[in-house]
Amino acid sequence: MPRKYKSTEAYLKPDVRYNSRMVSKFINNIMKDGKKSVAERIFYNAMDIVEKKITDVPPLDVFTTAINNLKPIMEVRSRRIGGANYQIPMEVPKKRQLSLAMRWLLQAARSKKGRPMSEKLADEIIAAYKKEGAAIKYRENVHKMAEANKAFSHFNW
Repeated sequence: MPRKYKSTEAYLKPDVRYNSRMVSKFINNIMKDGKKSVAERIFYNAMDIVEKKITDVPPLDVFTTAINNLKPIMEVRSRRIGGANYQIPMEVPKKRQLSLAMRWLLQAARSKKGRPMSEKLADEIIAAYKKEGAAIKYRENVHKMAEANKAFSHFNW
C-alpha cells in the first residue's frame, strides 16, 4: 500500500564557517552521540590542516572536489530471479551518491589508527582530492563489481 503523503526532507542549516549545506551534512555524519561541537571541531581542524598542506586551492573547494571524486556512478543491487540471486548493476541516485561518498570518507579516516581524528580526516580528504587513498578504493571496488556483473544489466527495470 502506498504512502498517503510523500515524505519531506528535513531542512538543514548551512554551517557557520563555509555557509555550505554539504559541510553541515558531513559534520552531522561525523557526529557521535549527539556531540555536534566535537564533530565541528574535528571537521574545522581538518580543514585548517588541509589549508596548510594545499595552499593554492581554498579548503572548501578541496573538500567538494574530494567528495565529487568519491561519488559512485554504478553499484550492484541483489535481485532474486527464478530462484537465483543476481547482482544487478544499477545507476546510483544523486542523493545516495553523496551519502555514500561521505560515508566512505569517514570510514577510511576512522579505520586509520594512532592519530587524532582531525589529522586522519585531513589526510583522507587530501588523498581523495588527489584520487588516491582508502576511500577511493571503496569506490573502485563498487565500480569493479558493477563492471563484472554487466552481463546481468538486462534484469535492470
